[in-house]
Amino acid sequence: MPEAPLLQVTDLVKHFPLGGGVLARPHAWVQAVNGVSFTVGRGESFGLVGESGCGKTTVGRMVLRLIEPTDGRIEFDGLDILRMSHREFTGMRRRMQIIFQDPYSSLDPRMTVEQIVSEPLRVDRRIGRRERSDIAAGLLDKVGLRAADLDKFPHEFSGGQRQRIGIARALCARPELIVADEPVSALDVSIQAQVINLLQDLQQEFGLSYIFISHDLSVVEHICSRIAVMYLGSIVELASAERFSSEPRHPYTAALLTAVPLPDPHHPNTAMPLEGDVPNPIDPPSGCPFHPRCRYVFDRCPIEKPPLVSAADGHLVACWLNDGRGLE
Repeated sequence: MPEAPLLQVTDLVKHFPLGGGVLARPHAWVQAVNGVSFTVGRGESFGLVGESGCGKTTVGRMVLRLIEPTDGRIEFDGLDILRMSHREFTGMRRRMQIIFQDPYSSLDPRMTVEQIVSEPLRVDRRIGRRERSDIAAGLLDKVGLRAADLDKFPHEFSGGQRQRIGIARALCARPELIVADEPVSALDVSIQAQVINLLQDLQQEFGLSYIFISHDLSVVEHICSRIAVMYLGSIVELASAERFSSEPRHPYTAALLTAVPLPDPHHPNTAMPLEGDVPNPIDPPSGCPFHPRCRYVFDRCPIEKPPLVSAADGHLVACWLNDGRGLE
């Protein structure tokens, strides 16, 4: 019998109201996420990719209930966390943490590194200050910093060092799942590699599961075992990292992959540039959300939204062109 996933997300929806007030009704809704479903296994790295504004960060924050969903179901270790009261969910928060995108704004400049890293432990009155300090020192060592840095403030560190502090803070509560929201996008390329290798080492040591959110396909392919592509609030393709790069079956995925520059001046340019702009999520197009920009669009695409169905073993795609042959 296959092992049950650590996280199961089913038909997740988030619509943000526009306008209105205490008594007035909203005059429009931003359809940020529309029916997203996926699972994350124990010890797995699951990637969410897509253009800015596709809803991937909103999905990550809904998983942690930092944003309350409009509809859907989120099960963590078999428990429906959306049905939990605030008191019930407080204990669950220790098992799910987040690494934020910006290492400069995610750390309180008035707090020392020791206070930042050990803050998740303050709710446990059984842990004294000295023990919290020892735990913080040990975590700094795990992420490549020194115990001597405990008394420093965030402004005394570089961007890469600040992100290491953020990672140590996320590890402090000994979580099982970490949502990494573009954790290396604000860093130099050389520092990105160091942080990615650190995340992989920590995953092996602590048995962590990751939801890795990014727009950098090369980073996601390197760290993740499965990848989901989001477009305008929906998942349009989900596959293993190997199939994702070698057998893209959705036109949007193919366009994203060919847009990645290769460090070879003799390699032929196979880019398939996307035409037009991303549609307005307040008034999304009917049918397939990608059809206004798709070069393969035909009569059915503007009328019916394709479901996310299996195209091969473990490879899911939401496209009416899905006939088992892939894109040509």
